[in-house]
Amino acid sequence: MLDLENKMIKQYGFIGFLKIIYFKIRTFFVFSEARLIRFPFDVRGKEFISVERGFTTGFGCRLEAYPTNKMTVLTFGKNVQMNDYVHITAREKVSIGNNVLLASKIYISDCSHGSYAGDTNDSNPDIAPAERVLFSKPVIIHDNVWLGEFVSVLPGVTIGKGTIVGANSVVSKSLPENVIAVGTPAKPIKKFNFNTQKWEKYKNII
Repeated sequence: MLDLENKMIKQYGFIGFLKIIYFKIRTFFVFSEARLIRFPFDVRGKEFISVERGFTTGFGCRLEAYPTNKMTVLTFGKNVQMNDYVHITAREKVSIGNNVLLASKIYISDCSHGSYAGDTNDSNPDIAPAERVLFSKPVIIHDNVWLGEFVSVLPGVTIGKGTIVGANSVVSKSLPENVIAVGTPAKPIKKFNFNTQKWEKYKNII
């Protein structure tokens, strides 16, 4: 135990170590299964959010759950790590799998003010954006996904197991498993080849 304390003091400094202890105590009263939440931390609709063991956050994260049916709509699997200023909003379903790593300043949402696919008439520009009917489609992020800094994940997206999304990318369409995707919209550029045990150009091993 003393070795662990000394290691943490060396890593964070004495004041930083005391902050970690304080955050750990507060964490238990927010999500008892979480490992560590760093404050400030903003959670809205806590009763509709499910967190499994090992959950950690950086500073300034914001979780929001606004279900229409009073059911759990935002779920986190085991050992999810979120860095600073991650913002996640769920209305219908946002599911984040096990061992997912989220870098800082990421935005994930299953909903928006109005639909802009051309199949409804609820997003007329003459209607104030905040007054447009909320539209939602589930977001599913599978196990072992890694999202880079400033990534945005939009409604209706599924990200396959083991996929990596590069910094500043916008995921507006679903991505397969075990690929590296970048850009706006994010598109696969590499895929892991389990035969060669290497990341290779996506078109070579589709």
